[in-house]
Amino acid sequence: MNKRFWLCGIVTGIAALVLSFLIHGLLLQEDYAALVARGLVRGAEDGMRHLPWMLLAHVLTGFGLTWLYSLVHQHATTPRDGLRFGAVMALTATIPGYLVFYALQPWPVQLFAKQIALGITATLMLGLLLSWLEPRRVAL
Repeated sequence: MNKRFWLCGIVTGIAALVLSFLIHGLLLQEDYAALVARGLVRGAEDGMRHLPWMLLAHVLTGFGLTWLYSLVHQHATTPRDGLRFGAVMALTATIPGYLVFYALQPWPVQLFAKQIALGITATLMLGLLLSWLEPRRVAL
């Protein structure tokens, strides 16, 4: 793992955090507000107390995706490779994760559908980012 790997991990982690904020902090804000009132999710103040865990989750996502991408793609890649990687990650992590959440939590089906659609979009975007960053490339 060279300097490029670490740089790609940081960039991908930041991108994952930004996408997560756009999706969950902005686009789904009203959906979650209804769940806060019912005591099913944390409110903004309580959520801020747990921000370090959110940051850790996105750092791990960035480095995990970078590591997997560099193992799968040994040479230069195309955007198509990035989309394919993002689709595989959506099938193995994003979609199953939301299916489990939906099975365990009494959340509205509309929110579940939005989370799936936006989560898949974000995962595909992270795959595209990794194809552009090319973690295995030697030069920074």
